[in-house]
Amino acid sequence: MTIQTMTIDKGATHSGRGKAGRAGLEPRPEDLGAVKLIGLGGTGGIVARYLVTYLASLDVPLRLVLIDGDDFEPRNAERMLFSRDGNKAAVVQEELAGTLGETQLTLTAVEHFVTPENVGQLLHDGDVVLLAVDNHATRKLVAEFCARNLDDVCLISGGNDGVGRDSLGRVVGGTYGNVQVHLRREGRDRTPSLLAYHPEIASPADTLPSEASCSEAIVSVPQILFANLASASAMLNAFYLHVCRALDYAEVCFDIRDGLMRPIELPVPQPGSGDARREAAAKGPSSP
Repeated sequence: MTIQTMTIDKGATHSGRGKAGRAGLEPRPEDLGAVKLIGLGGTGGIVARYLVTYLASLDVPLRLVLIDGDDFEPRNAERMLFSRDGNKAAVVQEELAGTLGETQLTLTAVEHFVTPENVGQLLHDGDVVLLAVDNHATRKLVAEFCARNLDDVCLISGGNDGVGRDSLGRVVGGTYGNVQVHLRREGRDRTPSLLAYHPEIASPADTLPSEASCSEAIVSVPQILFANLASASAMLNAFYLHVCRALDYAEVCFDIRDGLMRPIELPVPQPGSGDARREAAAKGPSSP
């Protein structure tokens, strides 16, 4: 992945709070809308299990929607936990619903990929969207929809490199990953869109899973289980900080080989400039 870094005023942060005065974190779940988790594979499957445990513990009415059109297969057992073959969203929902007991959390499965035709039915104002997919075309679709159509949304997207050649043709070791946060409030961008500093998402080299041919669907880039775990952990960290209204970064990157995880400094969108709806509409094809 290509990441460009820029220096900004540390006082201008995602939550509106500076880094001064780091008091204890206090979750505010009453402000949460529905939580939508897209992708239940290597990273998303881990996110789902810990997210359900956390949301159920809050003891307030909440709704978690699991979205994935793919199926679990025996070969997935190298990186994923599942009790049977079948649609990933349905299997994970079935497994986790059985662990909940009495709770105010509602758990729903949507057994479809996100497509241009259904994205407007799946995502709504007030949602927190956790995007744990392994292709840039889906990231672009979801990112552009949120930027153009939703006034209030928190989009948290995470992922990591595979082992081998990436979409740019570079040989990578599979230990690097990142998490991006696009926050919109009252029709304004509070953090940059997913496309702003990532040309590999703005101009994806892959296609949507719903559009992939049979031969394309068979090809799967190997990934490292523990890189998936690091990506899931970083996504959940961002979600927890968002619930506490204490999320002070728009992107974080990590490399498990180097033992590093750190935020990327990005400019905060200013009122009247850099609005994601205008940027998404005007943005033409870009290249790394």
